[in-house]
Parts: sequence; structure tokens; C-alpha cells
Amino acid sequence: MSRLVEHYKDEESIIAWQIDNELGHEGSDMCYCHQCEYRFREFLKNKYKEIKRLNDVYGTIFWGQTYNNFGEVPAPRPTITMHNPTLSLDWARFRSYSINNYAKLQIDLVKGIKGEHQKVTHNFSGGFFEKAYDLNKVAEELDFASYDNYPVWGGLREPLRPSHIAMTLDYIRGLKDKNYWIAEEIMGAQGHNIIGYLPRPNEAKMWAYQAVAHGCENMLFFRWRGMTKGAEQFCLGIINQDNEEGRKFYEAQSFMRDISNYEEVINSKIKSDIAVLYDFDNNWSWHYQQQSSKFNFTEELLRLYTPFYELNTNIDVISVDKNFAKYKVLIVPVMQIIDDNLGKRFEEFVNKGGTIVFSFRAGIKDKDNNLYFGRATPCNIREISGIKIKETEALQEGKNIEITGVDKYNNRIAYCQVWRDLIIPENAKVLYKYNDKFYSENACITENEYGKGKVYYIGGGVDIHILKDIAKEIIVENRIRYIESQENLEVYIRDFKEEEWMFVNNHSSEKMKFQGEIIGPYGSKIVKKDKKI
Repeated sequence: MSRLVEHYKDEESIIAWQIDNELGHEGSDMCYCHQCEYRFREFLKNKYKEIKRLNDVYGTIFWGQTYNNFGEVPAPRPTITMHNPTLSLDWARFRSYSINNYAKLQIDLVKGIKGEHQKVTHNFSGGFFEKAYDLNKVAEELDFASYDNYPVWGGLREPLRPSHIAMTLDYIRGLKDKNYWIAEEIMGAQGHNIIGYLPRPNEAKMWAYQAVAHGCENMLFFRWRGMTKGAEQFCLGIINQDNEEGRKFYEAQSFMRDISNYEEVINSKIKSDIAVLYDFDNNWSWHYQQQSSKFNFTEELLRLYTPFYELNTNIDVISVDKNFAKYKVLIVPVMQIIDDNLGKRFEEFVNKGGTIVFSFRAGIKDKDNNLYFGRATPCNIREISGIKIKETEALQEGKNIEITGVDKYNNRIAYCQVWRDLIIPENAKVLYKYNDKFYSENACITENEYGKGKVYYIGGGVDIHILKDIAKEIIVENRIRYIESQENLEVYIRDFKEEEWMFVNNHSSEKMKFQGEIIGPYGSKIVKKDKKI
């Protein structure tokens, strides 16, 4: 690598270096070799200093797991049941530490040689929350983040939902709180051995417009020409192996010609009043103890993200470690690890007038991945949420519990799946309660005023349509800009020089109507807000 960078450091046409490729993709971030196990033990020794301290934190007296020295601590390889939860979380932290150090080694090498006009990036792949490393740590060292945007790939019968695609773009932007590149943007069908859904006419082009709307400044389609040899023969490109120009070629060409007219608009900084928070310690904790067979972290994040997305608001998706004081609304899905410090940050945010939306299992664990002793949940947010939870239930596959609205939501019926917290209101107002024989006195969704702000608690995996009502109330109350549109018609607003520009994308195969104009199937338009489409 050093010889390559040295050779091209003065080349004007080379403006950026990409280190590695899709770190952690397809399980490449997990390894249980003896070398990793040895380094893991060093990692633990540096962290705990004494084996007694590790035994105390892990609670290894249970199941007779007490270690005599660090050399006895195993890498948590697949086993017949499960490993100690704290051991598993420390293993995840070690994997992240190892991978981020490996990335930094490459970044430092390139930065030490490259030309002054050249930047350094990395192309992150999707599935962020299933990764064994914290992407934020790599992003800190980069000049800008890049992403490989594949709304559909081999094995999928159909593309990701529009809100899911949008969330991934908002996540990449959130890594550095700035616009990003897309190093690989899909144009043709993709697959190594199983080939995925074929993007319909204009659909891949529409995904490119959506990416630009959410902060992509520069884009490379993958790929120019399909391969005839090697493992990616079926990763199709702008031109197929026949080497002839066709529909995909003309779609990519028309996109590039059109988007170049809006360079200043797409380079502008995106401002969001809403932030979705995540924490990799929390993600890893869920990974090792799923609790419900229906649980999926990304789906639970999308459950809270989607109602705000469907109202066409601007949303950032950021690590909980970042400063969230600037936002008006925080969305905090299934944050089971909430320590004292984070609880105080949430309290300060609400006291000053912010609104927080929590969902189930919030605040049940500390940073060691252990349950809080002697405290009713949700720990560290109990006062601001105005509730306590004494009993909970995992709702496994096929289990749906009816909930019913109260007061302003009276007669509204919905269902809860995945999980349910049986909420006991203390100061909070009940919005929805369970509609069953034994727990009809317990709330499912609550609202609590605290300080100058407000806290909502969503006690289970509830239907999105009732969350959209709550989302709209929050948006209106906090004076956040939004636009109502038909389902699958996304309108994203960018601000530039006191002007509002609308990126309108039709995610459906049917014609859609917006502000009196027709948007064709998978059509896209960019217009000033005060002008007709």
C-alpha cells in the first residue's frame, strides 16, 4: 500500500484514497482464532487489572465459571447454550477495538504519504447494527465517510422498504455529521450465487436521487461493465457483458446530467431537528440475549423512525455518544443499557424543553451488561418517564396482543408484538393500554411532562399507524417542518440560500400525485418549494 500511495501522491486526478473494503461485511469482522483469543486476554487484563475484579463483574461464581487467571478466559466460541453476557459484551468490545485499530493503521499509513490535495475515506457496507465494530471510531479518522448503497442484493425477493433505505443514508451522514460519498450505487441486479430482484425501469435511478437528497455529494455507480470472470459475474452494471448501451446506461447518463445542475444544493449541509440514537454496546447486548424470537434491533429502530420519515421530516441517526443537545426530539429505540451518566443527559435534555420517545426494555442494564439490582425499571429514566415496570412478557412468533386507545385516542385499536412492558403509570398519562383479561390496568404507551419537555414510552412492538399519530403531535408541538404525502412518495427538503428545495421520489410502481402534478412510476424530481412541479 505504501508504495502505491507514494507512486500516485502527486497525481492530480486522484483525489481520494479508499482504505480496505467494506469492513465487517458478510461476517468478516468475527474471528475466534488463537491469536485473537490471546489478544482478547490481554485486552481484559488491561481493562480489569486483577482476575478477581473480572470475576466480580462477570458474576462467574454462577455455573462454576470462576477463573484463576486471565489465561483461562475463553473467546466465546459457539457453545451448547450461551456464554456469560458480560464476557460476550467484552468480546464484542474487543472485536471493535481490534478492527478499528486495523483500520487506523491503514488510515495513518495513507495520511503520512498522500498528497495534500488527496483525502482518505472508507466504503461502509449496510447492516450497521449487526456489525462487530463501532463504525463511528473508523469514521473519526476519515476525511469523509462513504457508503455502498444496495437497496436490494442477492437473495432478496424485493427491495428494502423506502424508510429502511432512507435510514441507512441518514446513518452514514450521522457518522461525521456531514455529507458523504457513495462509492458503490446499485444500477443492475446483484448476486454472487443467488441473484436478487431486478430494479424496475427508473427504480435504481430513483434510489440515486434519494441518496443525493439525504446527503450524498459524490456518487459512483457499481459497476460500469459486468464481469465475465470471477466471483462477481452476476453483479450486473451499467453495461452488461454484451458491451452494448441499454436502458441502464441511459438512466445513469440522464441522472448524472440532471443532478449536475444542483451542485450547490446537494453540497449544502442538512439540518435536522430529530435524532435517532443508538449505542453499539446496547446493540451487542441485544445480539447475545435476543429475549424474544421476533426481536430484531434494526426493525425496532425502524418502528420508531418510520412514522417521522413518512411525515417527510429530516432525521439524523447518530451514536448516543455524540452531543444531542441541539435537537428538539430524540428517538431512543430499545435502549436497554442506560447508565447514570446517560440518564442525566436525558434528564437535562427534557428539562430544557426537549421531547424523548423511548421504547420497551429501556434502562434494564448497566454498562457491564448486568441487570440493575434493587431498582425498578426503567432505571435512570424512571423519573422523567413517570412510570415503573414490574412485569414484562416476551411475545414470540405469532403472538399479538390487542391494545386500545384512551381519551383522545379512544376507540382506536392496534396490536403489540415482539415484547410488552406492563407499565404502571406514576405521573405519566396513559395513551394506550392492554386490552386483555389480566393486564387491562397496565399501560402500553404513556406520555409524561417533565420540566419544560415531554417523554413518551412505547411499551412494546406496536403498530406503526398509531405511532404516526403520536409522531405528528410531537412534530406539530415542537414546530418541526413536515410535509404530508401519499404513502411511498418521499419528499425531502434541503435548504440553500434561504430557499427550500424538494427532492420528490416515487417509491411505487404506480403514478403518484403531489401538489397537483403527476410523478411517474419510480420517478424523481428536484424543485424549489415555491414552484410547481
